[in-house]
Amino acid sequence: MGRHGEFGCLRSRLDEAITYGTKTEAVRLANKALKKAKQENIFAEIEYFKGQIQILKENFNSAIEHFDAAIRYNPKDGAAYNDRALCMVEIGIIDGAFEYFDKGISAEPDYATIYHNKGWLLNNIGRHTEAMVYFKKALKLEPGRAVTYDNLADALYNLEDYKGALKAYRRVIVLLKPGRCPGIKKQIKNQIKHLEKKLNGY
Repeated sequence: MGRHGEFGCLRSRLDEAITYGTKTEAVRLANKALKKAKQENIFAEIEYFKGQIQILKENFNSAIEHFDAAIRYNPKDGAAYNDRALCMVEIGIIDGAFEYFDKGISAEPDYATIYHNKGWLLNNIGRHTEAMVYFKKALKLEPGRAVTYDNLADALYNLEDYKGALKAYRRVIVLLKPGRCPGIKKQIKNQIKHLEKKLNGY
């Protein structure tokens, strides 16, 4: 189904709910999407949203089985490879996760989220310079991704590029939707203050 159409919209809304919303909101959207996929008898989407529901229940091995089925039905579904990789991270299979991120990039090279998540994993395991390459690829495809600027800022901070990190954090504040994520905005504003003090020698 790719990034387009009604299921693409449902996937996008679900991704936003998982990233910036509540678990209750995410579960509601995943169930709504699954119901619609069943009504339309689209097996790839049925398996994909079953996988999402299992992730929300933290049943990562079960989620992997559904994403494998989704991939069999639609080998070009970058999100299914991406989410399988994230499940592998959760159960500690890091090298395998990179393999599935790369498979997803090959399957759907214009899908920004998969570059973001590969960058997120690289950053988490201390490979900050490599991570930045993938964050920048994600932002080239989708310039309004607040979550990617947030992670880019973290990578820049880890590399002691405090000016770059400050610029990226300020971009996050601009991009976050009004009224959304007050807790995250507060954390980022605190980080901005910390960096401003650091750069001013306080």
